[in-house]
Amino acid sequence: MVHFVGAGPGDPELITKKGARLLSEADVVIYAGSLVNPKLLELCKREAKIYNSATMTLDEVLNVMYDAEEKNLTTVRLHTGDPAIYGAIAEQMDALNEKQIVYDVIPGVSSFLGAAASLKKEYTLPGISQTVIITRQGGRTPVPESESLKKLAAHNSTMCIFLSVHKIDEVVNELIEGGYKKETPVAVVEKATWEDEQILWGNLENIAEKVHNAKIAKTAMIVVSPCLDATYEPSRLYAPDFSHMFREAKV
Repeated sequence: MVHFVGAGPGDPELITKKGARLLSEADVVIYAGSLVNPKLLELCKREAKIYNSATMTLDEVLNVMYDAEEKNLTTVRLHTGDPAIYGAIAEQMDALNEKQIVYDVIPGVSSFLGAAASLKKEYTLPGISQTVIITRQGGRTPVPESESLKKLAAHNSTMCIFLSVHKIDEVVNELIEGGYKKETPVAVVEKATWEDEQILWGNLENIAEKVHNAKIAKTAMIVVSPCLDATYEPSRLYAPDFSHMFREAKV
């Protein structure tokens, strides 16, 4: 059995209880060494075989899984954040399907949510933004033209941009060209929830300079949102004059 486990954004306590249990029981662990907090490996049993996928090709990762299956061992494939977001697990699951190897997926706390917690901000404020766009700037992995930052920016909603801080100048230019105002608030969270987390606050006009000065070039979330600094109407859900199936209006 192979378990794809979300490790969470960095804080080792933010892995799910199920994920932690499976990690502690695994005979073989393949972890994303460039992103997963190595403190999580302290959960592994002493005799577990541990592989760092940052130094491996896809075929090498799969061969470790195949070998473990032949020996009737349990494998945990430990991905950062949640495996479903930029986890490149589809190609691994397809290969396991071809071999008729049973697997499951254990969700994790994504870094865009870890960043929100670190910022102590809500991404969806009434009357400001009710949409969160999760995306990235194109690079070695291309982005469809219909999903370019410039086109997505037309919504002026909350946008969480992964894997793009090294292209911060391009990101800012596309967002402004697409419709965000230069004053739109931006936060860059490097290593969200890690002990050495760093947060930069700014707007589209000055955030690139701040990123360069801080020498942040990887492992950072870019959050662009009017919700980061906005006057908003409280949610109607808790208004005293609002009735719903669990509560009658009180005024």
